Amino acid sequence: MQFPSTRRSAVFAARSENSGERRDAFETLIEAYWKPVYKLIRIKWSCSSESAADLTQGFFASAIERDFFRSYDPEKGTFRTFLRTCLDGYIANQRKSAARLKRGGDVRILSAESELRDHPPASGLNPEEFFLREWTRSVFALALDDLRSACEAQGKLARFQIFERYELEQDASYAALAREFGLPITTVTNHLAWARREFRRHLLRRAGPVDIKLLLENR
Repeated sequence: MQFPSTRRSAVFAARSENSGERRDAFETLIEAYWKPVYKLIRIKWSCSSESAADLTQGFFASAIERDFFRSYDPEKGTFRTFLRTCLDGYIANQRKSAARLKRGGDVRILSAESELRDHPPASGLNPEEFFLREWTRSVFALALDDLRSACEAQGKLARFQIFERYELEQDASYAALAREFGLPITTVTNHLAWARREFRRHLLRRAGPVDIKLLLENR
């Protein structure tokens, strides 16, 4: 199984001459890939939490400082393969020199460690399949946070709650939700349709249209 491809606009913007565009693009890429990269380092290279944090933080710091992504050529392959190649090279160099950058990102580390405990990798899991699974988990979580924030900002929190109850918890029917929220069933139907469209929009923004099928297949 292949890694998911990455939204090209963010990859290209990471090579922009405009420092603001470049910074925003790196933030987009790091947000999507930080946890999967951290977890892959923990599992593939059998690193401790602290060492994996050092390496993850150092990898992205080096990517920014040394402009790793400028050399990416989409004609030669996908960005996911390019990023993995960069990561493998970085880990090899760090292991040879025994260098470690200052550890950071404690919130992400604690979150990633908690997820590893709750969802441990299966024995003999292919690293590429593991990376795809964790990238999928990360992008879905980010898109869900985006939807929640948007609903709160627009005064439409009930729409998110209905979406969460029906799509995520999957323990309520349309009729039950109508009773719970004091709404007609037709309104519940409309709210769910709206929330699904918005969630898909946030997924597209986070991952790009090419990745939606992969995301849905690997939830």
